[in-house]
Amino acid sequence: MSTAFPHVNSPVPQRLPVVIVGAGPAGLTLGNILRAASVDCVVLEAESREFIERRPRAGVLEERAVRGLERRGLAGNLLARAQRHTECEFRFGGERRRLPYTELTGHHHFVYPQPLLVTDLVREYADLRGGDIRFGVRDVRLHDLDTDRPSVSYRCPESGERRVIRCDFVAGCDGARGVTRTALPPHRTRIARHDYGIGWLALLAEAPPSSDCVVFGVHPNGFAGHMARSPEVTRYYLQCPPGDDPANWPHERVWAELRQRLGAADAPPLTEGRLIEKRVLDMHNHVVAPMAYGRLFLAGDAAHLTAPIAAKGMNLALHDAFLLGDALAGYLTRGDDDGLAGYSAACLGRVWDYQEFSQWLAEVFHGPASGDPFRAGTSLARLRRLFDSRGAASAFAEQYLGSSPLGSW
Repeated sequence: MSTAFPHVNSPVPQRLPVVIVGAGPAGLTLGNILRAASVDCVVLEAESREFIERRPRAGVLEERAVRGLERRGLAGNLLARAQRHTECEFRFGGERRRLPYTELTGHHHFVYPQPLLVTDLVREYADLRGGDIRFGVRDVRLHDLDTDRPSVSYRCPESGERRVIRCDFVAGCDGARGVTRTALPPHRTRIARHDYGIGWLALLAEAPPSSDCVVFGVHPNGFAGHMARSPEVTRYYLQCPPGDDPANWPHERVWAELRQRLGAADAPPLTEGRLIEKRVLDMHNHVVAPMAYGRLFLAGDAAHLTAPIAAKGMNLALHDAFLLGDALAGYLTRGDDDGLAGYSAACLGRVWDYQEFSQWLAEVFHGPASGDPFRAGTSLARLRRLFDSRGAASAFAEQYLGSSPLGSW
């Protein structure tokens, strides 16, 4: 919660228009937008630069998100290096069925691992645009958010002193477990949650992709996913019990289950390799509403956590950052408060649309392994409809690509 201004062990407070807490895609994109608008800001990050540039995360970007980055001068390396995907493949009942979503919509996906995007954004913000970013900060606290003179304090990693920054606005971009979300007063905030009751074993394999597109395996043993990350590394997912121990999944068991769940007639064999990451993700979502309180505005996972079922998390974070960056720049340079007033509602419209799609797709992926014959039957009916009806396929493609008309980027 917001606390009183600290006096003990505090040097003279610095003054900046915006403090951004968190150096993920949302915080760094926001910082770059503000720098381009000549608005001073600082980014506070608990981890080191090396850590955030290597942290394995998402890798699928919607075309509209990339165009939003491009318009803001932030997509040079991405456009030069990213893979472009135009279709996905479902494997179920021993068959392979491809869904050509670019043919249906005219849009495509980009595959560009989040560590590469974060590296690009840090370099642009700190090295090229001279932005202030402070790594390794500890014990971040927010103060006086419901006034026109909020502040942020933190423990300096070098001196151990508590430093204070007075500001006009605070942007909370520090993820689902960060401090900014907990600063929202419970009586002014509604947090909607959904737990899918399943886990995904997230794997990175030191092996070339075994397909030229994303592959979804829908199998009675559980869901399996194949997503290229680079020519040398592939992301795999395996449905597992929530809270499962990755140690329960040795190399041989992982590849045996992947071969079975992704197996289909005429499917090429999987290219196996060393597993360089194994962690269990419990599938759950939450949405914070409103995404603002006083002078605090949330963006990305701090405001809404979306399970990786439909690859929407990083795209939503970028959408938030575009809207919040433009709104803050408009207010601080022109006195235009329309963007800030409408920020939460504008973001939440897209958030709920993506949550609904993720929930729909989760039932397709996990119904056949639920042990419930009714859920299994309806899940397979949804799958078959995608390939029997061009209208159903087009509607799926539009949601999968995030190309529905839900406001600007």
